[in-house]
Amino acid sequence: MTTNSTPTAVLVHGAFADAASWTGVITELRNHDVPVVAPPNPLRGLASDAAYIASVAAQIDGPVVLVGHSYGGALISVAGTAENVVGLVYIAAYATDEGESLGELQGRFPLSPLVSNLKEATYPVQGAEPAVEVTIKADAFPEIFAADVPAAVTKVLAVAQRPLAASAFTEPASAAAWRTKPSWALVAAADQAINPEVQRFGAKRAGATIVELEGASHAVALSRPREVAELIRDAVRATR
Repeated sequence: MTTNSTPTAVLVHGAFADAASWTGVITELRNHDVPVVAPPNPLRGLASDAAYIASVAAQIDGPVVLVGHSYGGALISVAGTAENVVGLVYIAAYATDEGESLGELQGRFPLSPLVSNLKEATYPVQGAEPAVEVTIKADAFPEIFAADVPAAVTKVLAVAQRPLAASAFTEPASAAAWRTKPSWALVAAADQAINPEVQRFGAKRAGATIVELEGASHAVALSRPREVAELIRDAVRATR
């Protein structure tokens, strides 16, 4: 690993979405010659998902800046302990502490409309009872997840949601990489999925460099890709 090589931005999507949610951001980063990888997030549990993301990062030749949206923020807080990770970027995300669950972090503040608009289903688990997964109710999805994205797009996103294992909300994080790695955070000020106060609290606690976007929904990477990519580029430049 050479100290002057440009870090690779690894973009970790959150719940109810997939890696395509980074499309505009990927384009912006590539236009500025930032190497980028957007792996699939399994969305099956905090420890197992973080282990997968850490594995992806560890197999990249050279330094890595981990970027997490939403639930992906909790994953990069754990996966960021990988040796070649040099920076963390939180995009409308949870920045959990060691031993803290998503439920505990968001429970410090009034709950967002997301919580009362989740739909439960089950999925099979080999050798065990079926487990519970959640999606956002389709009629509530546009307003809660992507209020600043065109309606025609949000209807497709609502249908194409990727469910999150409900256990992910109660599983404690095993590490907080922001304690030893520099971090950046973008707060989506009109977020209806994660209370912006939760985002601000986690970002301040992490000592992150914070940017706040007024009027930005939870789907800020889709609606404001240029600003999101700009913050990631700041992190890449600072850790080169």
